Amino acid sequence: MKRVHLAIIVVFALLAIRFWPHATLHARVPVSTGVWSADGELLRVTLAADAQYRLWTPLSEISPRLVDAILLKEDRWFFWHPGVNPIALTRAAFRTYTGGDRQGGSTLTMQLARRIYGLNTRSAGGKARQVALAAWLECRYSKRELLEAYLNLAPFGGNIEGIGAASRVYFNKPPSRLTLGESLTLAVIPQRPAARASRGASDTELLRARDQLGRQWLSDRRSSDSDRRQVELPIVARANFALPWRAPHFVDAVLGDGASASAPHVKTTLDTNLQRSLETQVQRYLAERGEDGMRHAAALLVDTRDMGVKAWVGSADYFARGDGQVNGVLAKRSPGSALKPFIYALALDQGVLHPRTMLRDAPSAFGPFTPENFDGRFVGPIPAQDALVRSRNIPAVWVTSQLTQPSFYQFLQGAGIRDLKPEAFYGLALSLGGGEVTMEELASLYAMLANGGVLREIRTVEKVGADGDGETRLLSPEASFVTLDMLRHNPRPIGSGLAATRSQWPVAWKTGTSWGFRDAWSAGVLGPYVLVVWIGNFNGQGNPAFIGLDAAAPLFFRIVDALAIARPGEEQLAIAPPAGVSKVAVCVGSGDLPNADCPHTVDTWYIPGKSPIRVSQLHRSIAVDMRSGQPVCPPYTGAIRFETHEFWSSDMLSLFREAGMPRRPPPALPSCASVDRGEAPRMASPMRNVSYTIRSGPGQDSISLEAAVAGDVQRMFWFDGNALIGVRAVTDRPLQWRPTRAGIHLIRVIDDRGRAAERDVTITIR
Repeated sequence: MKRVHLAIIVVFALLAIRFWPHATLHARVPVSTGVWSADGELLRVTLAADAQYRLWTPLSEISPRLVDAILLKEDRWFFWHPGVNPIALTRAAFRTYTGGDRQGGSTLTMQLARRIYGLNTRSAGGKARQVALAAWLECRYSKRELLEAYLNLAPFGGNIEGIGAASRVYFNKPPSRLTLGESLTLAVIPQRPAARASRGASDTELLRARDQLGRQWLSDRRSSDSDRRQVELPIVARANFALPWRAPHFVDAVLGDGASASAPHVKTTLDTNLQRSLETQVQRYLAERGEDGMRHAAALLVDTRDMGVKAWVGSADYFARGDGQVNGVLAKRSPGSALKPFIYALALDQGVLHPRTMLRDAPSAFGPFTPENFDGRFVGPIPAQDALVRSRNIPAVWVTSQLTQPSFYQFLQGAGIRDLKPEAFYGLALSLGGGEVTMEELASLYAMLANGGVLREIRTVEKVGADGDGETRLLSPEASFVTLDMLRHNPRPIGSGLAATRSQWPVAWKTGTSWGFRDAWSAGVLGPYVLVVWIGNFNGQGNPAFIGLDAAAPLFFRIVDALAIARPGEEQLAIAPPAGVSKVAVCVGSGDLPNADCPHTVDTWYIPGKSPIRVSQLHRSIAVDMRSGQPVCPPYTGAIRFETHEFWSSDMLSLFREAGMPRRPPPALPSCASVDRGEAPRMASPMRNVSYTIRSGPGQDSISLEAAVAGDVQRMFWFDGNALIGVRAVTDRPLQWRPTRAGIHLIRVIDDRGRAAERDVTITIR
């Protein structure tokens, strides 16, 4: 009876030892971080805390043939002994201490104990401790747990430990895909890793051991001809052995996050096929354009559906001496005009314009800021869509000046653009690339347009947590859609990629060139992706070849066309407009709703309640006496005809003249014509809220008197209070005013139709 009680106590003690909470064997040793792509490829293995490459792999993900080969070589009775094999241990001790060949008698569990506890087993005391700890491990863990731990801690030469790293170093494949020949090769390394796998070791020793184990395998099993051929597999030259090193700049960025760097398994969003495609396109392009001084480039591809990074090329060659490891995707650079779409998107939301609103591209001053166009020329009146697509600077600055809440600066702050200086530092120059952004930040902005105005955080690792985290609405769905539609009218550069075929994807894109030709950009939305391309020098040196349209756009469209081939069917040809937009017909010349006299109309997108829509007053039908050729009033006597004339304002007529497209001025209207159809004068100079200082004496200063008037105006009358300063025809040069007294002057301008404007001007005389 006492024996029964004792047996029960022993059983309960063993069960208590087994099931009492304790750390897993995995947690007892430091492991490497394995960084994986979304499609299951290993990108990199980091060093563990003890400077070993140790990629922990579950037993279920290891080839059964490898497990069998390890057991055949090291411990064929593993599943039958309690951690110690007395027969093998006695035989090893007898041969060792009687002067025979030294022979190991350690079981897998004993070897595991030696590696986990760092034992010195060359002495009798050390061996005894190893036996005791092996028995302890057998009590605490299952056979499968012990076998998994051994396979992940076995030495495979140098600082390679465990089958997870070894299978990739020697055969560039996961342990689950090892063949019989490869399994036999790896199975013999742990017994003598220094002689069979370390640097400097010859293949002869490894081949001899593998062949011996192969013969044992064939004799123990009924093997097929395929197995026999696998046993004779030649060994790969050791010079080719290496751990994977893919998408290095991307992995550096992932590991830069402390949470990812400490995790044993990091699954990223990267698509290795797309990554290889972008790397190939970047390298080929730079090789072709090297004569133009193009040595550095970066590219980023983001899937707008889940905001995952699909490809990340920080530089063309990570191992290039000096600057190869610079991560161009994370570098702060001036975006040039690549931010202009968001100025127009804000203007659409704030009711400043619609795509066909006529803007002025002419010499302009915005306080002390006098922007110029990239080409140094002016095109005169231009629709907002064309101004964006053609990247005209002056219209963009004017649009920026009209934004209220939020301003463009506030919008960028809300979008998470980091390290911005105070708003006053940039002024309106921010609209032309005065600030700096990273490629990541620029990609998130373009993705926001594709996601209906909702800003979502770009991800590099698989998402954890609820959908909607980190989302911020910055634009309406309507403004986002219309902005993308405007950008889709941007034509491809001549000679960039494929001809116009079905394989082309519709692309909403924009270029950018920074001041000093330091950065060339191309960014856009293509199908479900956002692509950003940068060309420049990592040291910031300028190059006249670094123009967005000429340098970045060709590479951009090479990648676009490669994607169209690699991902057919993802182009999303038809994107439904949101319910809040509609199309209206507007007069081509004015961009306003057509009146009865407008000869040509065009459809444009319209956001009800926001878009500025009024009836066009540009075209008017006038009765002309056929004998005198002069406009006449009703009732008409004699033969008349009706002529339609364009009544451009005086400033617009000047723009047309400066752009080389003069317009015929309308005839003077008779007194019977309505005077309330035109606009009141718009005073341009003197400026509002500006104090003028005039020097007295010879060569005294003067103030230019300028105003824009309606198209039916012939003359303007300028007054200082009630005193007439002078009269000027709309085609004359501006009137020059030389005030003779200091103080506040009420300056008024009245056109010949009786419409007026006035402004207080403060004068100081020295």
